[in-house]
Amino acid sequence: MNPPRHPGARSAGRRRIARPSRRAEARAQRLMPGELAWYATGRFYLDNDNRLADFGYFLHLSGIDAPLFDGAQSDTTAHFTFAARPFEAGSVVNGALSLGLDPVGEFSVYLQREPAASFDDPASFAQGECIATLRRTGLVVGTTVEQGIGPAQTPLLASNVFSAWLLESRAFEFGGRRYDLAQILGAGVTQFGTAAATSAPVPAGYKLAVPFTGSALALGPK
Repeated sequence: MNPPRHPGARSAGRRRIARPSRRAEARAQRLMPGELAWYATGRFYLDNDNRLADFGYFLHLSGIDAPLFDGAQSDTTAHFTFAARPFEAGSVVNGALSLGLDPVGEFSVYLQREPAASFDDPASFAQGECIATLRRTGLVVGTTVEQGIGPAQTPLLASNVFSAWLLESRAFEFGGRRYDLAQILGAGVTQFGTAAATSAPVPAGYKLAVPFTGSALALGPK
């Protein structure tokens, strides 16, 4: 004979674990100040009118719990891309250091549900849904280290650091979950960048295409 069961035993056995609320999920996604926000890679393009702009894609975007690529990682399979507004940069030379002076400017983050970007077409990184726009907080000084003397100097490596405020963001669905970069990044990011010393293949309408990578840290709550 089976022992008697408590009246609530059956219902307890069927009880489902409650799913976290959207507010709880948003808190879990939120980054602490100084926590890694993203890894990105792209190219600086100098057009025929001597205007600079950077375009590229995200290798990692903290808080997004789904594959960022439709296949192998590359520019043509990336779901999350970025594109900057073109700007004119100044310059200063100090011996073997060549300094690029980038003014305040904006760049946007895009969700491409059907990846369509390519380094052969810089404008293709600005397609899809614009999910965030950020603005550099001030002058950005990029440093290129050169070797050699006088006209024989050749570039070795370039780097820069900048902070950017998050101006606006739009909530979006991806991989079955809802996200908002404002809830993840907070006020914005500080990015550390490293660029190559030589140009990649240059598409029509441009004079230079320099590859770079960027690692960004979240600024935290506003």
